[in-house]
Amino acid sequence: MKKSNKIKTDKRVTENGEKKAKEKALSVGYFQLFRFATCKDTLMMLVGSLCAVIHGAATPLMLLVYSRMTNTFVAYEIEVQTLQNENTTCSNNTIYWKNGSTYETAGNHSVFCGVDIEAQMTMFAYYYVGIGIGVLFVSYFQIVFWMSAGARQTYQMRKTYFKKIMQMEIGWFDCNSVGELNTRMSDDISKINNAIAEQVSFFIERMSTFVFGFLVGFIGGWKLTLVVIAVSPLIGIAAGLMAMAVARLTGRELASYAKAGAVADEVLLSMRTVAAFGGEEKEAERYDRNLEEAQIWGVKKGTIIGVFQGYLWCIIFFCFALAFWYGSKLVIDTKELSPGTLIQVFFGILMAAINLGEASPCLEIFAFGRAAAKNIFDTIDREPEIDCFSEDGHKLERVKGDIEFHNVTFHYPSRPEVKILNDLSMQIKAGETTAFVGPSGSGKSTTIQLIQRFYDPKEGMVTLDGHDIRTLNLQWLRSLIGIVEQEPALFATSIADNIQFGRPGVTMEDIIQAAKEANAYNFIMELPQKFDTLVGEGGGQLSGGQKQRIAIARALIRNPRILLLDMATSALDNESEAVVQKALDKVCTGRTTISIAHRLSTIKNADVIIGFERGQAVEKGTQRELIERQGVYFTLVTLQNQGPSNTAKDALEDDFKASRRTSSGRGSVRLRSQSKLSNGTSSDSIMRIYDKQLSTEKQTREDDAEEHVEPAPVSRILKYNQPEWPYMLLGSLGAAFNGSLNPVYAVLFSQILGTFGISDLNEQRKQINGICILFCIVAVITFFAQFLQGYAFAKSGERLTRRLRKKGFQAMLRQEIGWFDDPINSPGALTTRLATDASMVQGATGTQIGMIVNSLTSIGASFIIAFYFSWKLTFVILCFLPLIGLCGVFQAKMLLGFANDDKKAMEAAGRVSSESLANIRTIAGLAKEGSFVESYQQKLVLPYKSERKRANIYGLCFSFSQCVIFMAYAASFRYGGHLVSSEGLQYMMVFRVITAVVTSGRALGKTSSFTPDYAKAKIAAARLFRLLDRIPRISISHADGEKWDDFRGEIEFLNCNFTYPTRPEARVLNGLVVSVKPGQTLAFVGSSGCGKSTSVQLLERFYDPTEGEVLIDGRPSREVNVPFLRSQIGIVSQEPVLFDCSIAENIQYGDNTRSVSMDAVVEAAKKAHLHDFVMTLPEKYETQVGAQGSQLSRGQKQRIAIARAIVRNPKILLLDEATSALDTESEQIVQSALDEARKGRTCITIAHRLSTIQNADIIAVMSNGSVIEQDTHGNLMAKRGAYYELVKTGAPIS
Repeated sequence: MKKSNKIKTDKRVTENGEKKAKEKALSVGYFQLFRFATCKDTLMMLVGSLCAVIHGAATPLMLLVYSRMTNTFVAYEIEVQTLQNENTTCSNNTIYWKNGSTYETAGNHSVFCGVDIEAQMTMFAYYYVGIGIGVLFVSYFQIVFWMSAGARQTYQMRKTYFKKIMQMEIGWFDCNSVGELNTRMSDDISKINNAIAEQVSFFIERMSTFVFGFLVGFIGGWKLTLVVIAVSPLIGIAAGLMAMAVARLTGRELASYAKAGAVADEVLLSMRTVAAFGGEEKEAERYDRNLEEAQIWGVKKGTIIGVFQGYLWCIIFFCFALAFWYGSKLVIDTKELSPGTLIQVFFGILMAAINLGEASPCLEIFAFGRAAAKNIFDTIDREPEIDCFSEDGHKLERVKGDIEFHNVTFHYPSRPEVKILNDLSMQIKAGETTAFVGPSGSGKSTTIQLIQRFYDPKEGMVTLDGHDIRTLNLQWLRSLIGIVEQEPALFATSIADNIQFGRPGVTMEDIIQAAKEANAYNFIMELPQKFDTLVGEGGGQLSGGQKQRIAIARALIRNPRILLLDMATSALDNESEAVVQKALDKVCTGRTTISIAHRLSTIKNADVIIGFERGQAVEKGTQRELIERQGVYFTLVTLQNQGPSNTAKDALEDDFKASRRTSSGRGSVRLRSQSKLSNGTSSDSIMRIYDKQLSTEKQTREDDAEEHVEPAPVSRILKYNQPEWPYMLLGSLGAAFNGSLNPVYAVLFSQILGTFGISDLNEQRKQINGICILFCIVAVITFFAQFLQGYAFAKSGERLTRRLRKKGFQAMLRQEIGWFDDPINSPGALTTRLATDASMVQGATGTQIGMIVNSLTSIGASFIIAFYFSWKLTFVILCFLPLIGLCGVFQAKMLLGFANDDKKAMEAAGRVSSESLANIRTIAGLAKEGSFVESYQQKLVLPYKSERKRANIYGLCFSFSQCVIFMAYAASFRYGGHLVSSEGLQYMMVFRVITAVVTSGRALGKTSSFTPDYAKAKIAAARLFRLLDRIPRISISHADGEKWDDFRGEIEFLNCNFTYPTRPEARVLNGLVVSVKPGQTLAFVGSSGCGKSTSVQLLERFYDPTEGEVLIDGRPSREVNVPFLRSQIGIVSQEPVLFDCSIAENIQYGDNTRSVSMDAVVEAAKKAHLHDFVMTLPEKYETQVGAQGSQLSRGQKQRIAIARAIVRNPKILLLDEATSALDTESEQIVQSALDEARKGRTCITIAHRLSTIQNADIIAVMSNGSVIEQDTHGNLMAKRGAYYELVKTGAPIS
């Protein structure tokens, strides 16, 4: 949360926080992750682990068979070679000379003969098949048990976590942001799930292979084992360093991307402001600057991966050379090993090392899980200070409704240094209406929150009928209270459901009755679906007044003993206000009512008025008594009477309500709507806090949309990568060489085996030395090739990503504003799309091209070698290749399919959670936490079931793909044996062909695992291209449309009709006709939703009218160049959007066509009456304003916005309720600043209070989208029409 502390302290805090976080992150023990496991889960995990151990032992076991088989082949080869001599013969399994003496080799050994190669091979084949079938079963159970157990625990964890969050007191939410909690619920729990599900079984399986691999090595020959082990630390250290370096660089890259994402988010949230001030190019540059940084880190990361990969392969090949050289010495010179045991030792150790390496990513996943669990378990273990699910506490038999505060002191948990209530004592009598008045921040709203027991006082107590409310049952206490707030939160369901939230189990009659009492019945019946109308996210489909009346109906249906009205009528226009006020007056009778005054007219009927100041109740009495006392109340009244209107009170209230909400931690839970340019009519006024949710809703829509996206052709993706072709060429060369490593290895390896069949020892040694030197040469070349591949593709890929992100962002900024109104294009959705789509496209270029070239050369070279040496054997093995490949593909497909179902299913739960957290105060006030927890738990059942189903299918694929390789060995070696015996094929060729084809099969599997990335990349690219190709309805190009020099600023609306693109059924403007001459001021007045702000948006060309036209200096607006037109217009809106930078930069934003000098900034600030205030700040114009200007009060933001408009030096000034948010003093200052700014300019102002526009040249009264009367103030008063009525009721027009 943004606090009012300055940024510097924040930095210090975050640094300390990070240190602490690191210490804390380690404190969840790994086995604590399983705290939700039942006995059944534990049993499943144990059996799963046992299966994983057996599965892990299978491959080393196979080596024993492999080694005996090698010996058989070598013996047979020697026998065949010896018997080629005419003078030798075989008898009793030994070779004799024809003269009967025993045949001896150079080493004085006799030679055995009579090896029945086919029978031997059949036996080995059975061994292989047996091991394969064993693996089939154990690997299936290993996956199924672990995944099911994981799914069950995760399901339990999500339920417990959400329930615990809903149980927390409101103060906890002040200190935890809703967005963060939602992320934790989705991402963090998934991370824990990864750490306790199938990954554990993989870890156990790999460790088991590691242990058994070493055992097999040591059993075979300890000397060679030790030599190989001596080299392995080199590999381990490199792998460790690489992991560290990559993690650090990834972190930095992500941080830069996050910065760029924050820029994009801020810009898209404030799209109307960016468009109005022509800041599109400036923002695209700012975005690109952060991308550039990310690109640099990305390239570094790619290069480092390349270097380390090269180093690893280099060491591995040197290791081969060493092991074979030393091993052959042991075989030939000392006869300690047979050729088979040499293979057994070498591969045993190699397998152990590889599996140890493959186990390390699992450790990383476990570490992520532990870190993620820290926050989640802390929350689950935290005892809420105020527990809403608790059954404790009394329920009183009779409730009178006397409320009393006894010396209450209080500060918000998120801002302990600011004391809000200071020894407050007061009495509120049962059945009376008590009004609270007082300046901003004096603690009025806070008292209401204490009565609801959202917080407990730090000192003193609050009592109900003499009982301390802390001793009462919380749910029961809240059921007595009805509350209507200034900005009511509605839930995204129907109107009837929203009213029903007030009290479960009410009939439709009760709902209708409550709606009538709240004066909502008539407008509801006018809607097409009446009570079943969906109100949209946060009630976004309704106007402020309509939301307010539904909230009042919701409060009334509770039939509460105590009614709290926190500025309940602030959002209403005069007519509705009068009616709602009447409804409220009627329902207040006989109840204890507390009303925080919004306009003094609303509290005339109060029995008692209490004046607040600095957290104390300083006066109490009726209206007349208080005026006589001449205290706080009197000051407010006089201020208002001197003020520009007799109701300035409402501004005053508004101002501090807002400043307090935004600057306090409470902004965490309730954010204001961002842009009210179209007052409650545009979907833009949907609360941003729902972005999260909208984006989930949009995702479901988007997923549907995705299905219809034709994947983009690769040629077009590569076209964007064109400037990098030299890099890609170099990278491909490197990749091609790296791909041919496997086949080269197959040739060298079989060659070494072949040497053992040579009887001449010197020839044998010579060949072995030659082969070892070849291994060393390959090692050196590999190092450079890997480096080349890593660097070149990182460079081309990162550049492409940056290019696409920038292009995508520019394309977004080019779209017309109507495009942003569509929930699919909500800011949250767009930033995600920018981030994910552009980086996904890398899946079809960049490193992926390298991988594909690598795999293709590997497969190509392997097949050439295999077919060259024995085409028959190659065909036999080829039968298995599709199975091996298919398993890879099938596995990827299955996981992908489920991932989508899962995502959709989790989205439904995500919607419930983000809606609940966004409106936690409302839910707590209605004591409805339980029903939201239930709803969330129901939504979890589906993903849980699909996870269980997925476990089975994944298990089947996995076990099948694991056992295929054993079957392939069985068949190919058996047939190889046949070829050796019947066709005289050399045994080393059997090894060569099998090794080559099997390694190429692995490469094929690897390639198939990229297919999902590749397909995703093409779809992501298609989505990006669709955005890039979209032609905006309103072009903001500097070339389109006409410009002229003597811009005068004459405006005319001719029969304009207009509907918002997102809601075509609701017509907002209906034949609007009004004109204004250069230099004149035109004021629009009328009730909310009548189209005042909309007409301003047509003038800015955010939209074009559906019929009719807007003329500017006599030219139709559609034909005018948009940047030119907007450069002539300055706008100040009701809730100005500021950017998260300094005050000076915000003012300079007014003119993006030039660089605005500091003098011009100061000049504008002086005109806007801002300069004096800025000079009181420690950092003056360099003061940061915070996100959306949260560090400033509304009056200050407003004046910055005015200075920003003045810097522009516009010909037309648009003021959209520019002073509505201010208290009396600020308003007078700002009003005079505006009067100053209006001089010599055409001005259109939307009136908030009638007094502010009495001196306008034309006042146009609007109703239902058209002007019903227009003239000067005097003439309109004389006409005694609609305007006269408005002035007479004397209340603000919202």
